[in-house]
Amino acid sequence: MKEHLEFEDKKTEDKVLDAALRIVKEKTISGTRMHLIAEEANMVQSNVHYYFKTKNDLMIALQKKVLRRCIELRKKLSLSCGDSLESQLDTFFKQKLDFILEEKEYDFAEIDFWIQGRINEPMRKEFCKSFEGWREEIGVLLDKYAPDLSKEKRQYIPFMLVSMLEGGSLQYLIDEGNFDIHAYFDFCKQQVLKAVHEG
Repeated sequence: MKEHLEFEDKKTEDKVLDAALRIVKEKTISGTRMHLIAEEANMVQSNVHYYFKTKNDLMIALQKKVLRRCIELRKKLSLSCGDSLESQLDTFFKQKLDFILEEKEYDFAEIDFWIQGRINEPMRKEFCKSFEGWREEIGVLLDKYAPDLSKEKRQYIPFMLVSMLEGGSLQYLIDEGNFDIHAYFDFCKQQVLKAVHEG
């Protein structure tokens, strides 16, 4: 019985977070209101407050959901990748492409969290954790496939790759027709590999 209730609670929480994701895409975080999320989730607002006391609590939970989705996609993609740095780097580019082209609401939310992080310390901390996680994942790949990298390159290539991914996302979502995102990410990957292979 307890497990069933916990499952139902989790299911309802997910329903609220999915509704919040759609509202954030449409209205941005600053334009999002709890009553809009409740309407989108077909719930009364007091039920939403049962799961998330404040809008900020809900947004922090949504931020974590976006991060979990990133990680989940990369793990799934890595299962079909070969045992090389290039193919393992593909998981980052493919995950970002999936967000940009198929699941835009996640990228729009991520961009909004970045903006809110300037004025909301808990969001900033969560965003920093997210970027740190990306860099650590990339660092693990570099340690495995390019153990002789210079200290400087080992430090900065993860920052460079995250910048390429996020920068491509920002530019494409604001000006979709201006460039080929697939070609851009292929070029980025080649630049990373070139930096690695140059020592």
